[in-house]
Formats: sequence, C-alpha cells, structure tokens
Amino acid sequence: MIKLDGVVKSYQNFVAVNGLSLHVPEGTVFGFLGPNGAGKTTTIRMITGILEQDEGDLRIFGHTYRKNRNEILNRLGYVPDRPFLYGKLTANELLRFLGSLRRLPTEVVKRRGQGLLEQFQLGEFGNQLIERFSHGMRQKLVLAAALLHEPDLLIVDEPMVGLDPRAAKQVKQLILDFAKSGKSVFMSTHTLEVAAQLCDQVGIIHKGRLVANESIPALTERIEANDGDLEAVFMALTKDQRNEEMREVIPQ
Repeated sequence: MIKLDGVVKSYQNFVAVNGLSLHVPEGTVFGFLGPNGAGKTTTIRMITGILEQDEGDLRIFGHTYRKNRNEILNRLGYVPDRPFLYGKLTANELLRFLGSLRRLPTEVVKRRGQGLLEQFQLGEFGNQLIERFSHGMRQKLVLAAALLHEPDLLIVDEPMVGLDPRAAKQVKQLILDFAKSGKSVFMSTHTLEVAAQLCDQVGIIHKGRLVANESIPALTERIEANDGDLEAVFMALTKDQRNEEMREVIPQ
C-alpha cells in the first residue's frame, strides 16, 4: 500500500525527514510514533500528496503522484490532525459536496452518507449546521467524510483526539475492521496505548530518522522491556538515538 525508500524533505536549511524508508502492506494497521517535531506530519503530507519529497522514492499502491495522482487520491482517505470544516454547511451538505468532488452518484452519496452518519451516532444531526457541532462530533464527521468513497488506504493523524470513550472505542473497532477487510491504515498517534491496542507494526521517527520499524512484541524484546510497556520502548529508543547523535558531535 505504501512504500517509501530514502525519502528526504527539507524546509530551507532544516531537514524534517531524513532518508526515511518504510513499507506498509495490505491488511495492516501501521502506527507512526515520535516526539513533537520528529517529522510525522511532514511524512503524512508527503504520503497524501500535499507535499513532494526532495529526494527518494515514494509510491502509493505502486504508483507515484507525478504519474498517477488521481488514481491514488481516489483510493485514499485522509483525516488530518486539525481538519477545517466550513461551519455554515450542514453535515449532509458537506458529504454531498465531497461526493460531487469525487464524482460519486447522488444516490450513492445519500445512501453511504446516511449510513456513515448513523454509524457515528450523527444521523439525527445531518441537517444541523456544522458550527453547532462539538469537537468530538466534528471529528466523527471528518472520519465519515474520509470513508465516503470507500477508500483502500486510510491515513489518520491523531484519530482519538476529542472523542469520548464510547466514540473512541467505536473508531478503534472501525480501524481494526478496515484492516481485516484487506485494506490498510497508516495512523499517527501520541497515544502509546492506542498504538499497542491497534497496530500490527510500529514505526518510531525521531529527528526525521526512523529509529525503529517492527512489531510491538519485537520492539519489546529488542530492549528487554519484559513488561510489554510500549511507553518504555518508545522512551528507550528515542533516548538511544539522542545518545548516538551526541557521540557523533562529541567523539568519545
């Protein structure tokens, strides 16, 4: 589904992503973790075609954005960490608008849209203005919008932000079911517990470099965290990377 080889992205003199390589196969929930400023959002923006890499090879479904942009976007759903929703539209109007952009038939949009709103307990609010929605309701609406065209790959940046426990449980199950159907999820999260519950594979990025790309049990075994605490794994790996960088700057 996703393949990055030696991807580099810089902003003037700052290297945000430095030689990143990772592969996400079909039917996988891939968790992307890292401290603030590690390069997670820049990576997601390249995967979703918002940014173009400076170096390296990036392919989605085996294609590059330069040659097959529309084909990729038609199979990809994206939930950003800070989505913008125009408050003067109703939920139904937003879904109809997005459906028209994707050239979905009106009846298909109506059927799928209503089903998704019901699934996220928003069915009775379909004709209400989005500006009246709570943060959690908006987050669920964005998820519904991302699934409207039935994508094969779902990119989610911080999926549980603003959700109450019931909604969070529902989204977790949705992600698991999505992957079981043979599709894939690339999920950035700061919540280590969520990654431990959902992910088949975890990539940890630190200062633009991938410091780990393994299953959670393999990560745990790697640093001898016998209690299976993913937070301990995360802290140890990023600490090891900082120590390595210090040794490069100050030779022993």
